[in-house]
Amino acid sequence: MLTLVLSLLMSFALVYAILPSVIRIALNKGLVANPIARSSHEEATPCIGGVPIFIGIMFTTLLLTPYGQWHQLQFILSAIVIVFLVGIKDDIENLSALYKMVGILVSITILITRGEVQLDQMYGLFGWGSADAFPRWLCFLVSGFTLLVITNAFNLIDGINGLSATVGSIASLCFGVWFFMVDELYLGVLSMTTAGSLVAFLRFNVTPAKTFMGDTGALVVGLLLGVMAIKFIDLCATATIPSKYRFAEPIAVVVSILIIPLFDTIRVFVTRALRGVSPLQPDRRHIHHLLIDSGYSHMEATTILGIANLLFISLAFSLDGLLGLHALLALMIGIAMLLTFVLHRNVRLIKAGHVVSQHEAVELKQPA
Repeated sequence: MLTLVLSLLMSFALVYAILPSVIRIALNKGLVANPIARSSHEEATPCIGGVPIFIGIMFTTLLLTPYGQWHQLQFILSAIVIVFLVGIKDDIENLSALYKMVGILVSITILITRGEVQLDQMYGLFGWGSADAFPRWLCFLVSGFTLLVITNAFNLIDGINGLSATVGSIASLCFGVWFFMVDELYLGVLSMTTAGSLVAFLRFNVTPAKTFMGDTGALVVGLLLGVMAIKFIDLCATATIPSKYRFAEPIAVVVSILIIPLFDTIRVFVTRALRGVSPLQPDRRHIHHLLIDSGYSHMEATTILGIANLLFISLAFSLDGLLGLHALLALMIGIAMLLTFVLHRNVRLIKAGHVVSQHEAVELKQPA
């Protein structure tokens, strides 16, 4: 328990201490994100807030991880260094999408081939049970795809003040406490240092934001959440752990923890494809954009999504073992779709009313 608390507090203190200097350097060197058409900010803002997050995670994890578990951690940290370099290069010089993807794929390859971050089966999803183990090539493919989706999904929700840090903190705390409970100390330390770093960053990312996480932080945290998710599913389903800490449907629990980035990314990609637009074409259809367009402030939207995240987690925890995997997933996805539909409809009504008001104003200005 002491290690758990120290992991959180030390990473928090380190990031909190060095972030002001990083912000000052970014402003002096012009390392800022300038507002564009679809931006939710109006001023040039430092965009390398992910650098202190990376430092906090790396330093505290190296310091507090038990020596006997270092061999399990070295490949995870090696992969994180690569995505950090990709992210900082992109934040400073706008790295091309191809080179960014290559860097992420190299990191993922290290994780699944050397770091044993693997999904060996479907764990009951689509009716495939523990007896249906993956062949080696399919294990690599499914694990790599899962890491890629979670990494990019987290990166895509980094669109308004406080959201990515809030969602990342909630997820990291959930994973971290569970890993400590089942004596996976290196994963527990990694998770709690991530949470501590994000909470410290959140202090400087609330409105008015003094810095943004940037790809540097979003890719690092997103990949770490992917590692935590896969390890959680695999350990919960296959490891020898106390029954009171074992979830019957670990996939559903992971989906509830990461529901905001996962559901939002899949929904946006599907709607873009249905409209005949490239899934990679940026727009303002993300759920945080819908909340902003509904009249909520950045912090109000972040609070709403944070509370929603906690409610989904509570739902999964409460119904785990009472509902099957597919029923629980269907329930969560159904609720998320219903809430998003109501929100999207509200935005359309607001925009329609705004257009009508503009027309009425024009008519009043016209001479009789």
